[in-house]
Amino acid sequence: MGRELFDNFAVARQTFEEADDALGFGLADLCFHGPEEQLKLTEFTQPAIFTVSIAAQRVLAEKGMTASYVAGHSLGEYSANVATGVIPFTDAVRTVRGRGQFMQEAVPAGEGAMAAVLGMSSEDAAKACADAAAETGGVVSPANFNSPEQTVISGAVGAVERAAALCKERGAKKAVMLAVSAPFHCALMQPAQDRLAVMLKELAFTATETPVVVNVDAALVDDAEQLRDALIRQVTGSVRWVESMRLLIENKPTHFIEVGPGKVLCGLMRQIDRSQSCLNVGDVASLEKTLVALEEVSHAAG
Repeated sequence: MGRELFDNFAVARQTFEEADDALGFGLADLCFHGPEEQLKLTEFTQPAIFTVSIAAQRVLAEKGMTASYVAGHSLGEYSANVATGVIPFTDAVRTVRGRGQFMQEAVPAGEGAMAAVLGMSSEDAAKACADAAAETGGVVSPANFNSPEQTVISGAVGAVERAAALCKERGAKKAVMLAVSAPFHCALMQPAQDRLAVMLKELAFTATETPVVVNVDAALVDDAEQLRDALIRQVTGSVRWVESMRLLIENKPTHFIEVGPGKVLCGLMRQIDRSQSCLNVGDVASLEKTLVALEEVSHAAG
């Protein structure tokens, strides 16, 4: 993850070196060589994905790519804030590691769960969560509104299992329990949110000329304090991704560019609005493909 960018671009190498110095351990070595068991722990997964994303974004910036708007799914909102100069990278990577630690420690292992509900409206999935919470007395709520056909729910194990069963009974195509280390984006994360708030309040945030679409409100924000507050609230709040992407679509972008490892967000965009052009940058091949596509748009516009 990130190895090709590291090997081919000085700015990507510099990004990993900054992360290593800020964290006090070899993040690059962990990304490239493992062990996988350690990389899967969210306190390492989060800074790893974040660093690869910023490395890719910096390579794009060197190539002259500027975004009109930025958004990030959950952890990705930190990348969005760094990309627009709201938070310095080194401050953010330390905070992201803390975020992972706090989330891991907020709920004892085995007590929290998440499930993906497919082929059901978000309203019906939310109703199933409310009914399951009332029935079991446990916490369960929508965590990620990913697409019109995909909602991820989160909470206590028994409540999530009951909500998933209700979704299937009520017509969902699938309700699949996810292999996660913690129940993200639900009320059980309040201890993590409280601890993260302390870290975030110590950081210097700067207003940005490039608006950030924040997860919890699905709104364009450029004010420093509002951006800080959104990062705090998103720990227990839902990721309103469908609304966020529709807000950007209203502003008529030429392309959506997913920056970092994987193509999950491009996949979600196909479910939200297939007419949108979505590219990704996570390695050399995807970078070159994206640059060619953007060059074609530039020529057509010129």
